[in-house]
Amino acid sequence: MAAEPVWSVDPRTGKPREQVAVEATADEIDGAVRAAAATREALADRTARAALLRTAADLLDEAGPRVIEAADAETALGLVRLTGELARTTAQLRAFADVVDEGSFLDVRIDLPDPTATPPRPDLRRWKIPLGIVAVYAASNFPLAFSVPGGDTASALAAGCPVVIKAHPDHPATSELCASLLRRAASKAGLPEDVVVLVHGFDAGVELVRHPLVAAAGFTGSVRGGRALFDAAAARPVPIPFHGELGSLNPVVITEAAAEERAAEIGAGLAASVTMGQGQFCTKPGFVLAPAGEAGDRFVSALTDAISKTEPGVMLDHRMRGAFLTGTNERAELAGVAAPVPPGAGGEHTVDAGILTVDAGDVLDGGHDALLEECFGPVTVVSRYTTREEITAVLALLPGNLTATLQMAEEDPEAASLLAELTPLAGRVLVNGWPTGVAVAAAQHHGGPYPATTSTSTSVGATAIERWLRPVTYQSTPQHLLPPELRDGNPLGVPRR
Repeated sequence: MAAEPVWSVDPRTGKPREQVAVEATADEIDGAVRAAAATREALADRTARAALLRTAADLLDEAGPRVIEAADAETALGLVRLTGELARTTAQLRAFADVVDEGSFLDVRIDLPDPTATPPRPDLRRWKIPLGIVAVYAASNFPLAFSVPGGDTASALAAGCPVVIKAHPDHPATSELCASLLRRAASKAGLPEDVVVLVHGFDAGVELVRHPLVAAAGFTGSVRGGRALFDAAAARPVPIPFHGELGSLNPVVITEAAAEERAAEIGAGLAASVTMGQGQFCTKPGFVLAPAGEAGDRFVSALTDAISKTEPGVMLDHRMRGAFLTGTNERAELAGVAAPVPPGAGGEHTVDAGILTVDAGDVLDGGHDALLEECFGPVTVVSRYTTREEITAVLALLPGNLTATLQMAEEDPEAASLLAELTPLAGRVLVNGWPTGVAVAAAQHHGGPYPATTSTSTSVGATAIERWLRPVTYQSTPQHLLPPELRDGNPLGVPRR
């Protein structure tokens, strides 16, 4: 059977642009993984790893106009958004180079022998080593920052793990261009190009997670697709860690005091967050608990005014557009649901942003489960509560999330208890802000309880490197057999405890 072609498609028209590649066969996946595996020894050199990451950032910056043009042609995300995303991507690469140089990610811990301890303690020296080959599954909505040159790739390479990347079908040409730049960066850093290998195809993704030499996987995508791969990773003869980001509702609670204090500001801020990138951010606020009454009415009025002024937009592909239209129609038809601004088709290739509203009491009565699931695209659900108890009851129905947001007043009697209720629901809890726009920082956490993610790790920030490492302790080992990082005198100057 002939290999299936991989086409680059223009989401603004739905028409193919060019054939980019062909879908990889099982034999080709095996070859890709084995080629990556052959580079592990070379990638053990931390100096070379840091050079690779910085060189990759430099090459991406140099090729910036080509990269942005390619990504815009395949995603319709726009030059402004993609310029910012490229800057974020190269900053991530350089940040992980700094992590590699600094060395604390090795988590070196040394306990000297103490024969008087109970029980007696031998010489113990612990650090972390790379897991091995990492399979990276590129995201649809971030063709750079969560795809081929994105955070999973950067953190895995920083850990010393070669990567085999499964390109997302929405941006294959961008993926090929970025992979070529990463491979060129490897060569310039004195490393084999196969520290980064790119493959295409749905079956390739399944073959990759099942390959015996693949030691871990990072995924950003749908609940359905991610759960299938997660289950495959767990069903292997030797199960592997699967760090999947699957879906998130990102609830918001607006206290009555906050609505009374700044209803218009909150409405405008929410509208901007919901419509950013056509609502295709994983941290889009998709469910809002707002008070009934006059203050809540002013908030909904401000939100309605801002959303109604939003121009129709193009989604990442026509399949997602169709899912958005189907999902919003199903939700709008539920009992008690109104649409102050109806979401829907803005044209043959575009969608209109919208708002759905429902009483919290109706949600609690049942039959509204769809409102408590992510709807990818520019829409949010506003649930109006009349009592504090309704907030607690609705929050108890929500699944795990990447973020949860509290909009509160400066002096707010409900703030402390609501913050405590939101904390178990998410990996990042915001106060008086909006979750879209995830800062790349050491204290960042981008993850959350299932189905937001399949593990407790983060995919953004310096600690994302921890996903691709495992600890090893050497006991009573002669100095000359120890890695330099663990020897007396600390010859490499790494942080140690």
